[in-house]
Amino acid sequence: MKYGIAIFPSKEVQDIANSYRKRYDPHYSLIPPHVTLKEAFEADDDYIQELIGELRLIASETKPFPLIIKKISSFSPVTNTVYLKVEPVEELMELNEKLHQGKFTKERTYAYVPHITIGQKLSDDEHSDVYGSLRMQSFDIEEQVDRFQLLYQLENGAWTVYETFKFGGVK
Repeated sequence: MKYGIAIFPSKEVQDIANSYRKRYDPHYSLIPPHVTLKEAFEADDDYIQELIGELRLIASETKPFPLIIKKISSFSPVTNTVYLKVEPVEELMELNEKLHQGKFTKERTYAYVPHITIGQKLSDDEHSDVYGSLRMQSFDIEEQVDRFQLLYQLENGAWTVYETFKFGGVK
């Protein structure tokens, strides 16, 4: 089965992202707006149970940290993806690093850039128009993150939460 690990921001941030995603993201109906911590990977039942133990330990050692969004950016020319840029605070980067050590698969397709996708699989012209019109917008979003989710992919391509892991000291 295919799994992934992500942070879901508050409803307010998801509403902002979805205001763009419903027009520009073909995956809009498959998963809510999120910050990917570990991209999709394959795992069987035994392996995922091992990883859940690791995820509980990592969560218990992680303190809540700020999720900060100031602007929109793009992965062009690598891909025509437009996103809300999540500031790479130290705690977020450390959490991502921990999910690529030990029992976890270490492979990465790209260097880690924390973000919330708002548009993808755009044609060159669409990307130019969308990014050109949005990149001057600024945001002043800051909220506390106190958990992450292990997700799995359903047969129809949609993602759903398998388990939520709250950070240490969070009730």
